[in-house]
Amino acid sequence: MSTAVLARTRVPFPAVVPGLTISPAAPDLWRVSRASGAVVGHIERHGGDDRVRYRARRVLPGGIRSIELGEFWSPREAAELFR
Repeated sequence: MSTAVLARTRVPFPAVVPGLTISPAAPDLWRVSRASGAVVGHIERHGGDDRVRYRARRVLPGGIRSIELGEFWSPREAAELFR
């Protein structure tokens, strides 16, 4: 007997920020890149229904490590850090 597993889907980022391309990387995780295609960071949504927060992380040169920039109540605020 097999059990069906429902995977969470990737959804578009809930805000548009000029000069940035923000694409789904995983459920509740988005990749932030410049128009040139260079990845500059990630934004992660976490929390429950009424306590959703957006955590921004900048990718360091070399693309292996990142540093946390902060947590925000709105997705637009988190994305503005990368402009």
